Amino acid sequence: MVFRLIIVLFFFSVGVFSQEKFIKHKISKGENLTVIAKKYGIKAKDIEEANPNAPKVLKLNSVLLIPNTNKKGAAKKTEVAASTIPASISTPVSVPGLHEVAAKETLWGISKKYNVSVDDLKKANPLLETEGLKIGQQISIPSNTVVASAPIIENPQPSIVSDVEVSREVLSKETKYAIAKEFGITVAELEKQNPQIKKKLKVGSILKIHVSQEKADALESLKSSQPILEPAIQVAEDTTVKKDSTSVFRISNHSDLVNQLIVNATENIGTRYRSGGTTKAGFDCSGLMICTFSNFDIKLPRSSIEQSRIGTKVGTDEAQKGDLIFFKTNGRRQINHVGMVVEVVDGEIKFVHSSTHGGVMISSTKEPYYQRTFSQVNRILE
Repeated sequence: MVFRLIIVLFFFSVGVFSQEKFIKHKISKGENLTVIAKKYGIKAKDIEEANPNAPKVLKLNSVLLIPNTNKKGAAKKTEVAASTIPASISTPVSVPGLHEVAAKETLWGISKKYNVSVDDLKKANPLLETEGLKIGQQISIPSNTVVASAPIIENPQPSIVSDVEVSREVLSKETKYAIAKEFGITVAELEKQNPQIKKKLKVGSILKIHVSQEKADALESLKSSQPILEPAIQVAEDTTVKKDSTSVFRISNHSDLVNQLIVNATENIGTRYRSGGTTKAGFDCSGLMICTFSNFDIKLPRSSIEQSRIGTKVGTDEAQKGDLIFFKTNGRRQINHVGMVVEVVDGEIKFVHSSTHGGVMISSTKEPYYQRTFSQVNRILE
């Protein structure tokens, strides 16, 4: 009897220890180890060590064990405490004065959520002007706009939306990305409001864009003072930088575009490899790059060898997010594989690519295969 009691107590203590040591995380679409690690404030390596048998390509809805920390433990207790609040009272939208940036969020979307202007958010967070939004980033919300707790009202009256529809003519050499940035929305939102531009943006066509009255007034004021606007993306006239480069794309708000490119590419993780593929039905390596960049009106050559001839060749110690990374696989003498850099940490370059043996995934230059076949890094965005 005493022996059985000891066994029961042992398994109970192990269960409690495991619950305290790890948190279970269900993988959502577009997530990878880097994104998940940032969400929990830990390193991707910690998650790998906690899940030694996890596949390199994360599967949707599968579960990972996340190492728990005191901070997360405290957060868990807060969640339990929150569950005891009467159902008649709504919980706060966020920590007063702060908002954690989630995947795919934009400044425009956050401004709508808290009923503030994009300009107010930028004034409260000066780094947004130069660095843009980052997943997991904590940004300050002007104190007079934080949504406070309030009783739930039965059958509430619909709120009055102060959006107005603005007509916008597409000018020569303009891009969807440039127009979207002008109105503080994403390319996806612009296409949703104007389905006819999904395949091609035609010069002279009229777009209908919904914005706040405040934004519309600000745009009208800007238009009267600066009637001619330079496109945000253009191919530089003098594009020859080095002997092995032919062109670079000059980008305004560079970091914001790079983050959107990474989100767009990693949303395809798990998509199968398909020779010649350039759609979600299947990608080859250069096809994934073409599809990702074309979503932001940046046209790349079709093959990996051709893509290696554009932009500026940089050293591995200079590699940045958004750069293209090239390899010579299968013992070939010329480049035949390409990916896009998504993270650079302590000399390790992580990149998203479409692999013949695993489809779209994130790999690392620390892996022996890619260490051996690495060729070069090209910067095509400046």
